[in-house]
Amino acid sequence: MKIISVVGARPNFMKVAPLIRAINRHNENNIDKTEHLLVHTGQHYDDCLSKKIFDELEIPTADINLGVGSGTHAEQVGNSMIALEKVFEKEKPDWVVVYGDVNATMAASITAKKLLIKVCHVEAGLRSGDWTMPEEINRIVTDRLSDLLLTPDKISMKNLINEGISINSIKFVGNIMIDTLEFNRDKAKKLNIQNIISNSLIVNNPVNSLIEDNYAVMTLHRPSNVDNKHVLEDLVNLIINDLSKEIPIIWAIHPRTQKQLQLFNLWENIISTNSIFVVKPLGYLEMLRLNMSAKIMLTDSGGLQEECSFFNKKCLVCRKVTERPEALGQSTFMVESPEKLNEIFIRHIDDYEINYECPFGDGHSAEKITKILKKIM
Repeated sequence: MKIISVVGARPNFMKVAPLIRAINRHNENNIDKTEHLLVHTGQHYDDCLSKKIFDELEIPTADINLGVGSGTHAEQVGNSMIALEKVFEKEKPDWVVVYGDVNATMAASITAKKLLIKVCHVEAGLRSGDWTMPEEINRIVTDRLSDLLLTPDKISMKNLINEGISINSIKFVGNIMIDTLEFNRDKAKKLNIQNIISNSLIVNNPVNSLIEDNYAVMTLHRPSNVDNKHVLEDLVNLIINDLSKEIPIIWAIHPRTQKQLQLFNLWENIISTNSIFVVKPLGYLEMLRLNMSAKIMLTDSGGLQEECSFFNKKCLVCRKVTERPEALGQSTFMVESPEKLNEIFIRHIDDYEINYECPFGDGHSAEKITKILKKIM
């Protein structure tokens, strides 16, 4: 059997890594080998967001890198499809496996189906109901085209069934991100938090004021938060004037967010605030280490919601909806507007101990996926 996995952005790397290890274990113990090729569209072109993570996750770099780079959604999808078509026609895989909801995921699904190649979607069935999010469109298109839909949770299964997808095509395997967390958390725990911050600081704030278990971690990158000047300005003012006075904030800045802060003349206000530690994009293990000891998380990321659930951390999501509702009211709390952020932040900053079973799987999703693909080949 020949499989091509297509990845395009940082979250995909964490999802493909356990599957690569599971396939390698299968090949070591079985005569019937599985050939696996990793194709990276190059949607993320920053080394800290892309290349470095292959070493951290202990997986080989991509067999094929298409170098699509940045651009509009249409440019990324279109250029990926053109390049992927040539790869698929040459390699003739039995399965194309796609992950999550990035542009590369939808591009690979469409291209494969037009070539009559079977598509497997890892992390199928997530729904936010927000059609203004490009990721929601990518999810729906990919799920509609996929031959095998592997869901991370039971709610995702229900979503697909309600959309009329055959139950025979749907398999619950759990969230493959948990496999990666289990594999890497001991390595991450050995990292020194102050060293991470010192080596990544954009402005040299003194890090000796940072105390383990008494800081917040923040990431923001979605257009709804960073592309509108008034929204971003309100968030920045709140972070500076209120949140950072309650607790030190480590802000892992996304290149897109830094660009927008500079464009809207907000950057100097952020980097001149002593209790805000603005750091460059971090590697996976570094970010994992910060999350493990954070008191609270503030983000618009999907994957970080899962990490917080796994580590029993409070996660404030700066969005109106989430495609990961399983942990709502337990570890995840929605922040619909900047106006409500301070109220919710204060409410949960000291009441952050939670104890419940993580709903996102048992850390053996990759093994299940490998067995399913072999069985239905």
